[in-house]
Amino acid sequence: MSVIAPSAKEQIVLAAERLFAERGIDGVSLRQIGAAAGNGNNSAVQYHFGTKARLLRAVFEYRLPRLNERGAFLIAERHPDDLRSSVECAARPLLEQSELEGSNYMSFVAMVYQYGRRDVFEQLPDIFLSSTRTYHERLAKFLRHIPEPLRTHRIAQANVLLVHAAADRERARAASQVLLPFAVALGDLIDGTVGFLEAPVSPASRDALERAESRHVTWPTFL
Repeated sequence: MSVIAPSAKEQIVLAAERLFAERGIDGVSLRQIGAAAGNGNNSAVQYHFGTKARLLRAVFEYRLPRLNERGAFLIAERHPDDLRSSVECAARPLLEQSELEGSNYMSFVAMVYQYGRRDVFEQLPDIFLSSTRTYHERLAKFLRHIPEPLRTHRIAQANVLLVHAAADRERARAASQVLLPFAVALGDLIDGTVGFLEAPVSPASRDALERAESRHVTWPTFL
């Protein structure tokens, strides 16, 4: 069976994903991405995507359909009705992504978080973000004992933990390092995330919250 070669745009997206993951958002130019994609035209990336911000979004748009579809399938199959099963429906697709040959996506997302590029998330089409909001709302139902804005902040931090854990596994796998078996790594990651989410708020944290200026805390997109 013949293998369909990736299009020029797809080659650019995959090269961008890899180089952003390896060198950081500011550590690579559009020209370098074009060269890595095997395109001799120095303006090819600009022609297809215009700006670096648009190329960053294109990487998300390339990977998210499969991730969202996998997450939706798990929810439909398992009907998660507790915190642990809800976290698993989010964590499993991310860790599965880290197992895919040629994927640098989780390392790319971790790098976007590191650079604080919230603007990239916020400009994605709503179809990609609706599942994130639903996930946040589902987790919040099981965390009523955590007062706001700590609940929102804690869910956001748990999301970052999952992304970085998957990115670490992705990088270790690419470097042929010894890894825990997938099921063991996934179970341990879920256990740790649930424990973090469910941890009671200490008197010291409640006192600090009462003294703090009351304001809405936004939460980063979970991708």
